[in-house]
Amino acid sequence: MTIGVGGSTAEIELKKIQDMTLNVKPIQIQEYQARIQKAIILMKEANYKAIYLNAGTNLYYFTGTKWNPSERMVGALLFDDGTLEYIVPKFEDGTFKKFMQIDGKINCWEEHESPYTLMGMLLQHKNYNDGTIALDESANYFLIDGVTKANPNYTFVNAQPITTGCRIQKSANEIAIIQQAKEITMVVQRAVARILYLGIKADTVVEFINQAHIKAGVSSGSYFCIVLFSDDSQYPHGVTVPQDLKDNDIVLIDTGCRLEGYLSDITRTYVYGTPTEAHRKIWNLEKATQQAAFDAAKLGATCGSVDDAARKILGEAGLSSDYGIPGLPHRVGHGTGLDIHEYPYLVRGNQTLLQEGMVVSNEPMICIPGQFGIRHEDHFYMTTEGPKWFTTPMHSIDNPFGY
Repeated sequence: MTIGVGGSTAEIELKKIQDMTLNVKPIQIQEYQARIQKAIILMKEANYKAIYLNAGTNLYYFTGTKWNPSERMVGALLFDDGTLEYIVPKFEDGTFKKFMQIDGKINCWEEHESPYTLMGMLLQHKNYNDGTIALDESANYFLIDGVTKANPNYTFVNAQPITTGCRIQKSANEIAIIQQAKEITMVVQRAVARILYLGIKADTVVEFINQAHIKAGVSSGSYFCIVLFSDDSQYPHGVTVPQDLKDNDIVLIDTGCRLEGYLSDITRTYVYGTPTEAHRKIWNLEKATQQAAFDAAKLGATCGSVDDAARKILGEAGLSSDYGIPGLPHRVGHGTGLDIHEYPYLVRGNQTLLQEGMVVSNEPMICIPGQFGIRHEDHFYMTTEGPKWFTTPMHSIDNPFGY
């Protein structure tokens, strides 16, 4: 039996897990204010009069206000002089004030009124009767459509160069929060491996992972969870009807949690029982491919070159060096932070240069059609000395957690 897999129970493992969130330091008001100041610098460089931040992670990143996007417009206009004007449905005024972290005027609209017209009025009150306004790239089309039609005097552009220009490099405190989220999920990954038994259902494993995250202090539980056994593992994001665990099956578990808004995302793949030679060969190749990507992640290197390095290893091993299978059918990695997938992306042709503070996944999954898939997923962040792992990569197929 693979070391660290099986032999325990859910009850025993849950009792071992303690609250791991007690020393987490939330983002402070001063950091939100610094983010706003950086956005203003980028706005002035681009000659943007204002940027609209929609409810969701962009509004949260810059203002600390947690609010889910919906069919009603909720957000903030950040002007190039630093003025912050919130746009909120009137009936949500009181609730919004309880969530608001950075001071700004709250401008309300009634249910029969147009928030898009209100946005134009706010621009005019600043004597901005024309010019370029950046709109949150995550906003739904109906909102973009409504704003642009109600305000034809302005040029509207994608705000992504501003939002990503700020969010793509994490601060020391952001990295510390992400580090703790990943350590929590690694405790859960080790625990779930120990509770596996012959015939266990994927849904049972998913529920344990959720409860384990809660026990570790994350009240919302798992942010997501993929549990795949046997040949189900060849499908990167799962199947409609997962099968139960059998002897000598590949086990692929991809999960994470949200801590102070920031996300963990870790995949572990191992064998319940005795690995076959095919399992061993591809598992070791996956490890080598992941390491090659890590080694290529130098400060100033392009994100695309990291993807290239991984595919070179696969090609030399006789697998596809493109997107074909057997091989790696998707990009090598993605940025992560407040969103599970965000800039930058480790994908072919991406000329974005790796810079200090960038956080990315390294998951060059190998899919063997009709048989199985192996994915080792760890994340690293860029330091002044190069990449640094958040979590230690898998050790070996016989002792995946390195006990």
